[in-house]
Amino acid sequence: MYEAIHARPDGESTVARQALTASEYGYDGIVVRNHGDNQASYDPGRIADAYDIDVATGIEIRADDPSRASGFLGNYRPDRTIVAVHGGTTAMNRFAVEQPAVDVLAHPMRGSGDFNHVLATAAADNGVRVEFSLGAVVGQSGGSRVRAIQGLRKLRDLVEDADAPYVVSVDPSNHLELRAPRDLVTLGERIGFEPTEMEDGLAEWGRLVDRNRERRSDRFIEPGVSIDE
Repeated sequence: MYEAIHARPDGESTVARQALTASEYGYDGIVVRNHGDNQASYDPGRIADAYDIDVATGIEIRADDPSRASGFLGNYRPDRTIVAVHGGTTAMNRFAVEQPAVDVLAHPMRGSGDFNHVLATAAADNGVRVEFSLGAVVGQSGGSRVRAIQGLRKLRDLVEDADAPYVVSVDPSNHLELRAPRDLVTLGERIGFEPTEMEDGLAEWGRLVDRNRERRSDRFIEPGVSIDE
């Protein structure tokens, strides 16, 4: 299972500090998905060796409109293992699910964003993972927390109906926000998710990492075709 993090300067803790905590919590890896204008300086191999955890390079594209996001996508896709799009507006949610080059639509229900069956179908058709972001459920209270739970339940129903792929994350920006996989499974049960849904969503990050690393290797020709050595 993997968690997808924001690290300093996009968060409060370094990649190394979050990697240490994630390793102690039993994660197999982390994806560093800082926003494009807040990239972290780190050595994935050194951190991986130090804390016995995989460290995958990623990015969360944040843009005011789809045209700018399209340019960022072209720039970052060749160099990052995981490419996510910062969701939360209807326009950016739509852009993300219509792009096969996008791996993950991040937190689509945040802010003024909405999600519907048309977008869920597009995500399924294009293989874009929809993120169930638990950050607001963990970090907020009162009416904000209730609205976040309602949004996640709606999103779950749409994703399930469309058979769209998904990932799960608490979207941490420091090591204190990280939660162990078993805690997220328990939280998911309390808000209406099955344990297997939480587990699959955490594991999907790792499957994406493996797939994309294979596609970036010299052995890859096209999906289903590679060079055996």
